[in-house]
Amino acid sequence: MTRWSLIVSDGTDRRLRAFLGKQGAKKGGMSRFVEEAVECLLRFEETVSAVQERNTRYGEAEIMADIDEAVKAVRAAPRH
Repeated sequence: MTRWSLIVSDGTDRRLRAFLGKQGAKKGGMSRFVEEAVECLLRFEETVSAVQERNTRYGEAEIMADIDEAVKAVRAAPRH
């Protein structure tokens, strides 16, 4: 394990502590929250990068045509 020393605004600190308190967090709750948040953001950024890389083989016109086709299909589908 690695120890981090972080500086956050007073407002962020208060909001996080209030949130964790409402969740009934125990000792180490803030560390778990920060680690989960960092992991979530890293997975998101990695996914975005992978999708961007995958989509480089398609031209803008092709992407826009696919979007237009999908929108038309959704609008044509019956609503419940």
